[in-house]
Amino acid sequence: MLALKILEAGYNVLLTGPAGSGKTYILNTFIERARQAGKHVAVTATTGLAATHLSGSTIHAWSGIGIHDSLPSRYHESLSQARRDTITKADILVIDEISMLHDFRLDLVEQITRSVRGVDAPFGGLQVVLCGDFFQLPPINRSGSRSGSFVVKAMSWPTINPVICYLDEQHRQDDQTFLKILQALRAGEINQDNIDALSARFGVQLADNQQVTELYTTNIDVDQINCRELTRLPGDVRTYQMTTKGKAQYVDNLKRSCLAPLELALKIGALVMCIKNDPEHKYVNGSLGIVTRFEDDTDYPIVKLRSGRTLVITPDTWELRDGETKRASLTQLPLRLAWAITVHKSQGMTLDAARIDLRNAFTPGMGYVALSRVRRLDTLSLVGLNRMALLVSDEAREIDTWLRAKSAEAALNYANLPELTDLLEKKTKSPAAGAWADKLATMRETYPNAYRPWGSVDDNALKVQFMGGVGLKKLTAYFGRHPGSIRARLKKHFGEEIVIPR
Repeated sequence: MLALKILEAGYNVLLTGPAGSGKTYILNTFIERARQAGKHVAVTATTGLAATHLSGSTIHAWSGIGIHDSLPSRYHESLSQARRDTITKADILVIDEISMLHDFRLDLVEQITRSVRGVDAPFGGLQVVLCGDFFQLPPINRSGSRSGSFVVKAMSWPTINPVICYLDEQHRQDDQTFLKILQALRAGEINQDNIDALSARFGVQLADNQQVTELYTTNIDVDQINCRELTRLPGDVRTYQMTTKGKAQYVDNLKRSCLAPLELALKIGALVMCIKNDPEHKYVNGSLGIVTRFEDDTDYPIVKLRSGRTLVITPDTWELRDGETKRASLTQLPLRLAWAITVHKSQGMTLDAARIDLRNAFTPGMGYVALSRVRRLDTLSLVGLNRMALLVSDEAREIDTWLRAKSAEAALNYANLPELTDLLEKKTKSPAAGAWADKLATMRETYPNAYRPWGSVDDNALKVQFMGGVGLKKLTAYFGRHPGSIRARLKKHFGEEIVIPR
């Protein structure tokens, strides 16, 4: 948890590491704890899709830079008062999927925040938290637009001077052969053994002849594929309409960014994918399943997941937040038809199984993104791959070497930071966090160990009791911690899809 301690100590940070290393988990934990401590956190991402995973907005919209490649003189004065207030109010700026942000656009965000906030400090004095993996999709340079590189080349990068927190503990892949292939891809050291192992997955029929999602590198109209497969199924169609709240412009932005369809059509036998992490950890973004029937009273679909669990899927809500302000929300079943999806839209997902077509990979890193969605080789079937699918950016590889070295330095330099509890208690002493101090005291009347660090003795006891069949209610009482804390700890030890008895 050193990364979390560095974040909570107020340092600018780059949180990086391979797919499945826990970046999003650390980021979400930090955001939640910072808000509980009274901080105003602006949560943004480089794409609308990534932003919806965090209930945030794009960095382009939040900062007001839009699609600009450069800013006219005194551009900040043309921003609305609401936009300036949002930027001024923030204490922390989070930017996720940082690999896709051009260096010059990070500079534009720095110019805007410094000017609007009227503070002659990098980003106007904001704590800046960047998150992402440079081996994943890079900045896209389009004809007729200004070209750029990764954000580490930005003029503002030295002024941020972020502490590098490189996470390399793997939480997704548990297949050592597959993990070595992914590591070889990142290192640019693919050998014949790796290629042979991938080639052996060509055209493989996956276990039990189960249907799986097909990933495509180009948009060959995956909606048509899904519609065609649904039509082939017998039986009646059940449809579910999206409902929305908020001003039209914000609702439209949220619709474009979200994987949830305006109208979801389902039949018994449909292959579906969960498109959001369930707060009770019943499923994760990317969990696959088959619709087995529909609930009598509600007509909600009952889905049997590949994990073997059968669930009633109920509506969920996505939000578009601008700083602390909710601009729009939409409600829909957190499902989509899953016979086909693009690699781009699969980012952030953990797929139970996939059939991947990499014959048309067109940019370095695309093959790595696609392959790293699944956990094991035996859950992967390849249609084919081209040479580009086995390449990653040379520049990303150079950056990665440098980041690893900087992270090792940071681990030594910041090893003696106070424990998280000490940092939290310092925050509660400030006037702005007085409400949190009261809330924490009230919480500890019920959960005496709330927000206290886990010691090794308690940690081991938790694992032993859980493996012995002790349910959530008894674990909560025994450890004096909130159920959410127990779930998070068990998820850390046993994986995202852990089933916790009540």
